[in-house]
Amino acid sequence: MSDAATVMQRCDVLAACTEEPGKITRPFASEAMRRANELVREWMLEAGMTVTRDNIGNLRGRYEGAGDATLLLGSHLDSVRDAGRYDGPLGVMAAIAAVQRLHDTGKQLRFAIEVLAFADEEGLRYGSTYLGSRAFSGAFDSAELTRTDPDGISMAEAIRRFGGDPARIAGDRWAGGPLVGYVEVHIEQGPVLEQLGLPVGVVSAIAGQDRYDLTFTGEAGHAGTVPMRLRRDALVAASVFVQRVHDYAASRQGLVATVGRLTVEPGAANVIPGEVTLSLDVRHADDAERKRARAALLDGVKAVAEKRSERAAVACSPRLTPLLAQAIEGEKVELVSGAGHDGVYVSELTEIAMLFVRCKGGISHNPAESVTEADVAVALDVLSRFLELL
Repeated sequence: MSDAATVMQRCDVLAACTEEPGKITRPFASEAMRRANELVREWMLEAGMTVTRDNIGNLRGRYEGAGDATLLLGSHLDSVRDAGRYDGPLGVMAAIAAVQRLHDTGKQLRFAIEVLAFADEEGLRYGSTYLGSRAFSGAFDSAELTRTDPDGISMAEAIRRFGGDPARIAGDRWAGGPLVGYVEVHIEQGPVLEQLGLPVGVVSAIAGQDRYDLTFTGEAGHAGTVPMRLRRDALVAASVFVQRVHDYAASRQGLVATVGRLTVEPGAANVIPGEVTLSLDVRHADDAERKRARAALLDGVKAVAEKRSERAAVACSPRLTPLLAQAIEGEKVELVSGAGHDGVYVSELTEIAMLFVRCKGGISHNPAESVTEADVAVALDVLSRFLELL
């Protein structure tokens, strides 16, 4: 069986590690994650790595090198609800395959390789993303431990049940000496590579992101008795804003802006909407452009805007990214990642680079998520050539 076929098969096997039969749902610190960790641990051992698991639940496989420095490879093993099988696991399986090639040929590089299988990136169980990479980078906030899941189980208790000690998560931070960088293979989660007819592309940056909740307040009234000219319809005002968001983002290169959630009160067919709450998500690879966009979108809007989160853009390494591009045979393209990745927090420790793999229709976070064995084979060869160049 080829390396790429093995990667594909292992992604299939991991897909069976789920909390919901017939769907891929693998939350943080769940029994499904425990089964996934057991499998990945065995595959890491087969590839000649020593394997540990830290307190947050990250699996860490280490392949020693001739020097003191370490290159980090990996991605995450958790999923959203009813997920596809490649977002996250593909990066972990590709990293293991790259190390397996070295192990099978008895080759040792001038640096060690540590393969990271992060315990939580998606935030499904506790609504708090990047738990694994935040703990690894030293950015975990212990206040998170009091969060509870829908069953009332605190994060601290879930970690204890999973075999970790929540009081020792600060000790999960990388302390293994100098780092060469972090490289992640990931499905594109977008349609650009497919449109270009290319199997892989390098990532230039991870876009920064703003999230807001906006509330438009009008006046509820009877749908049949209040004349149109006297109405204060909150949904009409919100609709104007939604159109404004779309038109503004469509006219700016590299900007994406989304209203993804909308709640109408009182929500009855025969009542004029008195209040509407909606979400606003603004992303751009250039933080200055993102800030200009959010200011323009919110300027003059007669609504209460509450900021939910802000994340700065992360530029990929000017040293590692060209080497990754050099390792691609044939046409090369750079892409901005509109989605967040564990590299956001790993970048606080070291330089990062990412390789995107074409996915069918650009579909992700969906059971229809799909990559081809041929494209995975290209990605594995690129990763191996990158290690040689590095």
